[in-house]
Amino acid sequence: MATAEEQSREYLRRHRLPELLHRLGALLLFHRPERPREFLIQVLERVKAGRRAEGEYPFLMDEANVDAMFSLLDVLGQGHIRPAQYREGAPT
Repeated sequence: MATAEEQSREYLRRHRLPELLHRLGALLLFHRPERPREFLIQVLERVKAGRRAEGEYPFLMDEANVDAMFSLLDVLGQGHIRPAQYREGAPT
């Protein structure tokens, strides 16, 4: 029989709650809305709609952000980066 702690960990894992909370926190810090609770409700509604295939899943970054980050790593403008540069820029 699983302990209460093991059951709790399984519940968190099964529902991917740590990832969701991390993403919500990152979105809050990125957008810094005046009304954070309303912002979170809107984000969660978009997640819900995205899961029903009725809308887009909310992303923290858009294509312009990715291009800007790539250009920071591709300082010579070669159009590619080395694996070591990727590892330095990738989240750990």
